[in-house]
Amino acid sequence: MLVVLLGPPGAGKGTQGERIAAALDVPKLATGDVLRAAVKAGTRLGLEAKGFMDRGDLVPDAVILGIIKEALAQPTYAKGAILDGVVRTVPQAEGLAAATTELGTQVDVVLTFDIADEVLVARLSGRTTCDQTQKPFTGLQPGTPCPDGCGGTLMRRADDEPEAIRNRLRVYQAQTAPVLDWYVARGANVQHIDAVGAFDAVTARALAAVGR
Repeated sequence: MLVVLLGPPGAGKGTQGERIAAALDVPKLATGDVLRAAVKAGTRLGLEAKGFMDRGDLVPDAVILGIIKEALAQPTYAKGAILDGVVRTVPQAEGLAAATTELGTQVDVVLTFDIADEVLVARLSGRTTCDQTQKPFTGLQPGTPCPDGCGGTLMRRADDEPEAIRNRLRVYQAQTAPVLDWYVARGANVQHIDAVGAFDAVTARALAAVGR
């Protein structure tokens, strides 16, 4: 089963993606992880991506989608994948559709995690991150030692300040929200998930939406 995750920053896609992947017994495929793996492995596309990254440029969609296509062709993803962060714009959705068609597969379901903007602002502005592991925590103050005992200190990222969050949400609405319209217009199986509530409750809603 191939599942695309959509939703604004802070909606919980990363956490829920891991949970859904475990429940469906398929891997989670995140763009950043696959990109780093390709660079480390020194694949042709990985080296091409590294050239852009070393220059401080954004890696073009064509290169990223090529790396994702190569990953999806591997036996690891034979049963499917949870795609987190793979589709952020309409051109990326189009590129993924072309790649999966070439591989003889398709996106089975699009899960979009719905949550009000002000709930997200409150959620993210109360988040701190370990300066060593980058693991996020909620309800702990900046300057607090990391509760994981790694020796790190909790800090608030600049993009977790309220106005920065609102700007990220505006960017999401402008760039990523149209992706949902693109999938709907093509008759995709789009399922809306209420992203407010306990982790287990949100996971249960997502699994019900994929028929599990």
